[in-house]
Amino acid sequence: MTEFLNRFSRRKFILTAGASAGAVFLKGCLGNPPENLSSGGGTTKPAVQEVANISPEQKPETTTVKLGYIPIVEAAPLIIAKEKGFFAKYGMNVDLAKQASWGAARDNVEIGSVGGGIDGGQWQMPMPHLITEGLITKGNQKIPMYVLCQLITHGNGIAIANKHQGKGVSLQLAGAKSLFKELKSSTPFTAAFTFPHVNQDLWIRYWLAAGGIDPDADVKLLTVPAAQTVANMKTGTMDAFSTGDPWPFRLVNDKIGYMAALTAEIWKNHPEEYLAMRADWVDKHPKATKAILKGIMEAQQWLDNFDNRKEAAQILAGRNYFNLPSAEILADPYQGKYDMGDGRKIDDKTMAAYYWKDGKGNVSYPYKSHDLWFITENVRWGFLPKDYITNNAAKAKELINKVNREDIWKEAAKEAGIAAADIPTNTSRGVEEFFDGTKFDPEKPEEYLKSLKIKKVSV
Repeated sequence: MTEFLNRFSRRKFILTAGASAGAVFLKGCLGNPPENLSSGGGTTKPAVQEVANISPEQKPETTTVKLGYIPIVEAAPLIIAKEKGFFAKYGMNVDLAKQASWGAARDNVEIGSVGGGIDGGQWQMPMPHLITEGLITKGNQKIPMYVLCQLITHGNGIAIANKHQGKGVSLQLAGAKSLFKELKSSTPFTAAFTFPHVNQDLWIRYWLAAGGIDPDADVKLLTVPAAQTVANMKTGTMDAFSTGDPWPFRLVNDKIGYMAALTAEIWKNHPEEYLAMRADWVDKHPKATKAILKGIMEAQQWLDNFDNRKEAAQILAGRNYFNLPSAEILADPYQGKYDMGDGRKIDDKTMAAYYWKDGKGNVSYPYKSHDLWFITENVRWGFLPKDYITNNAAKAKELINKVNREDIWKEAAKEAGIAAADIPTNTSRGVEEFFDGTKFDPEKPEEYLKSLKIKKVSV
């Protein structure tokens, strides 16, 4: 049966090259049945794209790859590249496999598609670096990974249970210290994220610490898959969670809680999630890797046309992707319109998710300076030893240079005809500033750590 499906998939690709590679995707190690053929949940039809005039020098070594994704807006470039035919345009038949959790994604990339898993996909940072170092894998096995592009800017938020409205639990936490102290002596304030040591854990830790709340001493932190966050808050088992759209806004929509902050308010134009793949797959298929990147770049540009975002919301909301009751849950946030659930409303397109360009430049390009911030925050909270940052972060930079393949991104961009002005010439985006006034200079990560009042590392 598997061989028949593979033959069918190859035949279908040959016959419909240029159409969306659509429909049947085989799941990796999750026990999920094949999805229904209408990936847009019956609301859209895959677009037809002309196949690019691929030169022999750029022809992919393979036309098939399996990429994992989590149903949050960070996955949009992968889904849109498939649904709008951008992957097919460059000769790639991409198999998208929905992952039950970040832990499942990690397990599946460990075994690779040859073992029934995935070749790569969407990742929080610095998961690719931690997997490469064998720090979050079974038996501490080192699985070399390559970071290939950033998928999105913004798109996350920190949601709070309604019972805390009016108690000062907002972007600035100065007025809520007494609440956290009171709860600590009985039932600690419980906050959840979707995977430890990475983006959503780091956002909530930064927010708490900036407000004078020690995330390791004053609250209880736990890991909850994104799709369970709303249900857990409804049952009262947690007070807050940090995760990507659409989950925070489903909570507001269902009148279970409110939004204390958007991550766009914590760090404007911040890096979010990335495309990363097993290094052995990329090394074996360099042309196919660039073909994947070209498809994603086109999808990112398509997504950044705000006129396309209503259609994007419909595609993502479909039952085979996010399975939302309505595309409207995504439609307003995609336009920078946020009902925060506590009477505060935001209508500002600069706060929306961006995929190709934001207020600081290129979104898709994977700046090494951002890798360094994520690693520095891991040192801050004791997840990585201090020697990653000492000696001018020599160990961190060595790891980043091994994992971050911005050179492949640049090659793909040039082959795709991306304007030179849209291809960064520096691997650093420069000094970054956060909502509390703290600045991160990638040339001085130790000084950044010294400036932070709440941390576990001694610097």
